[in-house]
Amino acid sequence: MVNWGAVVIGFVLSIILSWLFGTLIQGGSYIGLFIAGLIVGLMVGEGALNGAWNAAVAGAFGGIIAAILIVIGGTLFLGIAGLLAGAAVGLVVVVVAIIQSLILMGIGGAIGGAIKG
Repeated sequence: MVNWGAVVIGFVLSIILSWLFGTLIQGGSYIGLFIAGLIVGLMVGEGALNGAWNAAVAGAFGGIIAAILIVIGGTLFLGIAGLLAGAAVGLVVVVVAIIQSLILMGIGGAIGGAIKG
């Protein structure tokens, strides 16, 4: 079952930590995603599978929000052509972000859930 409080906190943490570590070190955004997943897993704490599931939902939510913002930004700046370009880029971003977040945040969530549970 999804713990929506942990998912929302994980989503916010994934944005903040990815940005923070990404500006400090090269490849730091991956570390930020892993740490955010670990925190979600610790918050849920009902075993590795539940921690991984909640962390993956938080990561997928972040990818979907990023795609929506790309489509809105493309539409505002370039009109219909921007909408079409934003939709194409947004689709690629969603697929890549979901796969990346599922792996990184899922592993962190599994470790955090296993530690707590």
